[in-house]
This record gives sequence, structure tokens and C-alpha cells, in this order.
Amino acid sequence: MNDRTVVERSAGTADSGARGGVPAARPDSEAPIPPTAEAENTKHVRPGDRIFAGLATGSGIFIVVLIGAIGIFLLIQAIPSLGLDKVNFLTSREWSTSDVNNMRYGILDLLLVTVVSAAFALVIAMPIALGIALFLTQYAPRRLARPFAYVIDLLAAVPSIIFGLWGLLVLGPVLTPVGEWLTAKLGWIFLFAEGNVSIEIGGTIFTAGIVLAVMILPIITAVSREVFDRTPPTHVEGAIALGATKWEVVRTTVLPFGKAGYVSASMLGLGRALGETIALTIILSGTAAMFGWSLFDGGATFASKIALAAPEFNDPRIAGAYIAAGLVLFVLTFGVNAIARSIVAGHKEYE
Repeated sequence: MNDRTVVERSAGTADSGARGGVPAARPDSEAPIPPTAEAENTKHVRPGDRIFAGLATGSGIFIVVLIGAIGIFLLIQAIPSLGLDKVNFLTSREWSTSDVNNMRYGILDLLLVTVVSAAFALVIAMPIALGIALFLTQYAPRRLARPFAYVIDLLAAVPSIIFGLWGLLVLGPVLTPVGEWLTAKLGWIFLFAEGNVSIEIGGTIFTAGIVLAVMILPIITAVSREVFDRTPPTHVEGAIALGATKWEVVRTTVLPFGKAGYVSASMLGLGRALGETIALTIILSGTAAMFGWSLFDGGATFASKIALAAPEFNDPRIAGAYIAAGLVLFVLTFGVNAIARSIVAGHKEYE
């Protein structure tokens, strides 16, 4: 068999394969050239990308450095005054800083009033925020959900001083009969026992907690609404296909998916309540009596105590005592926000 016959057979075979729907074999000269390692590793980065990456990285580093600087500043300013304290700073309930030679101050009462008022606000706000978020994402028509969500978000724009005046002048008198009924009927429970201030004044933790609940409501609602909106549609459609009712869809798909985000939003609201200043400064009635674990007690939180004592800050030793209290509040709120972040970090669907 000569070379011409072999060439003709090869050509005929290739043509018949192409006509039969099978692509003809490509000559070796047309085979793709594999990329080299240098070509794969070489990436063209635009100047704008580098600038944006540098700004983003710098911003993140700046925030971390700023938080660290605040903590260091508070610690440096507090240490000299802590050395002058004649009682235990963490367990004492006294607070007397007028005599710099006999300073006796502790944060126990401030810590208890701050935590109890914020926790009471959280207990009120969490179920309300959950109901609003579920209504807006699962039940309300879209034409109603959007403007209603805007109204809820607008609560965050109301100044704290307005909330404080509303709580003292409007809400306090309205809650007086409620407080009297609770102390009369449920006074055997320590939370509803008679407090160390008059209920008629309205400057109690009970009033302050309700005002705080209104203030943190938009934070919890907004974050929870966004989380519930991200529920995978396949999960919802699968539950509907199995014959689930609307509530069963919410209970079996939306709530399990958004539980971590809802808890995280609540922790963020708690951090907001712990640091509230102006509203509680206006509402809470000052008293020298110790906190007795009643919602109808008065007192002061960390933030309100520091705000009320601003005229005394002309002496660095007295100011250092309040800065030490502020350091505890800083650590407390930082810990709450860190817990919220850790809850979300464990769920990849929120990343």
C-alpha cells in the first residue's frame, strides 16, 4: 500500500466522521497551548483596586487601633484614682468622691441598675421586634411592608432627650396606676416589691426599662427583618409543597434559619441599652438608698452617673473615679457586642 492510498483513506475517514456528527480530529498544529505557570500567577491589578483595598484595610486597622486607644486612655486615667479608693471598687455600694483624701466609691449598685434596666428593656423589646419582623417579611403585603418598615426605622432617629422627656412627663404618670397595682398584687415577688422612690414620681427602673425597650426596638427589628428575608426560597417552597400552613412554614424554616441573627440583633440592642445616657439621666430618680432588686427602685446607671457628675471633673482625681466606672461600662458593652459577633460567626449563611 503506497503513501497516496494511506492519505486518501485518512481524509475519507475524517470527512465521514464530520458528516456523521462526530467532529473531525484537529491536526497537531492547532492544539491549544497550555498556559505557563508565570501566566497563571500574573494578575493585572488596576490602580483603583489597589487604592480601594488600601483604604478598606486602613479603615479596619484604624477602628481597631481607636478602640484600643480608648481602652488604654480609660485605664491610664483610672489607675491613680483607684489607688485612692478606700473601699472595694467592684463590691462596694458607696459612692462618695467629694473628699479627695477619703474617696469611697464602688460600682456594684451602678452595675446592678444598668444591667437590670437593660435586661428588662430587652425582655419587652425582643418579642415585639420578633413579631414585627415576621409580620413585615412573611405576612404583610409588599406595598404595606415597606412604608411600615420605614416608620419603625424612624424611631432610631428620635433624639434621646425626647425619649427621656416623654418617659418622665407622659409615660411615667400613665404607668403610676400600673405600678401601684403590681406592688399591691405581686409585691411578694422581689421584682415588684415597693422601691426606694415614690411610684408617683415615675422615675423608676420600670419606666426607664419601657423607654429603653422603645429605643432599641428599631435596631432589633431591622436586623431581624434582614435575616428573615434571607431565608432560602427553596426551604419555604419545600415546606409549602409538603402541605405546611403559613405558621408551620415560619416555624420550620424561617425561625430556625434566622434564630442566630435574631439573637445577635438582640445582643446589639442590649449593648445600646447599656450605654444609654440622656434618657435615663432624665427619667431615673436619684437616691442614696441601695438598690433592692425592685423594678420600682430609682438609682443611676453608669452612663447617667457620669453625666450628672460632669461639673465635678475639674479635679483629675475625682474625674478618674468616674472614668474608672466608664471603663467598666466600656468592657461590659464590648463583651456584649463580642458575644453577638461570635453568635453570627458560627453560621456561614450570615457571612
